[in-house]
Amino acid sequence: MPDKKFTIGVLTSGGDAPGMNAAIRAVVRTSLSNNMDVIGIQNGYEGLINGEFRNMNERSVGGILQRGGTVLLTSRSKRFMEPSGQRDAIRKMNEAGINALIVIGGEGSMNGAYALSQQGVKVIGIPGSIDNDIWGTNIAIGTDTAMNTIMEAVDKLRDTASSHQRAFLIETMGRNSGYLAVMAAIVCGAEVALIPEVPITADEVAVAVEEAYKRGKTHAIIINAEGSSIRTIDLAEKLDNMDVGFKTRMTILGHIQRGGSPTAYDRLLASRMGLKAVEALMEGKHGVMTGLKGKGVDFIPLLDVISNKRQVSMEYYHMTKVLAR
Repeated sequence: MPDKKFTIGVLTSGGDAPGMNAAIRAVVRTSLSNNMDVIGIQNGYEGLINGEFRNMNERSVGGILQRGGTVLLTSRSKRFMEPSGQRDAIRKMNEAGINALIVIGGEGSMNGAYALSQQGVKVIGIPGSIDNDIWGTNIAIGTDTAMNTIMEAVDKLRDTASSHQRAFLIETMGRNSGYLAVMAAIVCGAEVALIPEVPITADEVAVAVEEAYKRGKTHAIIINAEGSSIRTIDLAEKLDNMDVGFKTRMTILGHIQRGGSPTAYDRLLASRMGLKAVEALMEGKHGVMTGLKGKGVDFIPLLDVISNKRQVSMEYYHMTKVLAR
């Protein structure tokens, strides 16, 4: 067993994502098995500034693999966005003897991790986001679970939509990314997908729904990402005032997409990334994020992660149109 090299701090930041607990568990147990201490930081970067620390052992992460959310809690910190907040955070780390940090979270969290790395902190990022909007990884922790939650909800809504011959307008999360909406449209057989990346008008949606009615469909499903060019409530009202063949009903899935027990895929992905993050520190790597590339977990510089925007595949968007016939 190697000599003790680090006292590793681990935190979750920003929006929670199913699978974060599996990542925490992997970080803690991999660290302990390599003779390194682990300190859990509660409430994200805000907790880092406040010194909300607790020592972690094997039992600290027992029974959390199947739980949604994050046992370390999370928050968004305006103070950490300022250099003074970052200095306070680094001071608290030094006082606690934390000399390496693993950050689990989304785009904003990776920006915070990069800011710390620029000030000499040894940081590894792990991508956790249901929106799958983080550049540098094929998929983030939590995306698969959220996708399955949406699929189950849409399948149930389709049953009643078909029974009453209605159009159902369903809003998914995705403020800046249409990944969930596009994938949901494909796997749920939706007639239309609205995403932030492709502007569309209410008239165009109406035409697609009316065409579905003319082709003899008993229902229509419209998936609208929350950040698309048309607000869900406005689109529902406009469709109801148009003669498209179906009456329209609206459902906003909201934060139900964040919760729930993580899928097997997310548990495995999070466990792999947590283990690799600790191994990266042991190998002298830092200032990087774990990312799934092909079948393996790779390391991507945090500067590259925050300097690029992940784009929805237009191939998948095209599929939504072709398969809606």
